[in-house]
Amino acid sequence: MKKIAGIWMATAVAGACFLSVGAKPLHAAGEGVMAPLSYMQDRGWEEPPQEFDEVSRKGFHDGIEGARKDYDNHRRPDVNNRDEFRHPHVPDHDREAYRHGFERGYQVGVDHLYHGH
Repeated sequence: MKKIAGIWMATAVAGACFLSVGAKPLHAAGEGVMAPLSYMQDRGWEEPPQEFDEVSRKGFHDGIEGARKDYDNHRRPDVNNRDEFRHPHVPDHDREAYRHGFERGYQVGVDHLYHGH
């Protein structure tokens, strides 16, 4: 009887290990990176303001991504350290709108990723 109980226990432990290795957490932000739970609970926070034009929306999205990169790489949040902000790859006449959107998106990303709101 002890042998059967031992086999059952070993099977249960092996099964639990198998399941935990193959399962991904519901709040995974990327490979091996865990986002704060608040990041996943506030759906829609990454949407740009409705009043933004197309260029500002692109900047906003890129700002969110810049904040994510800084968070994932454990860097101090500073929009001025982002090359995309300092030297945007947009036509000169769109530069100000892009940078405005980027800065706003970066701040929203920092607020959610670093501060949880």
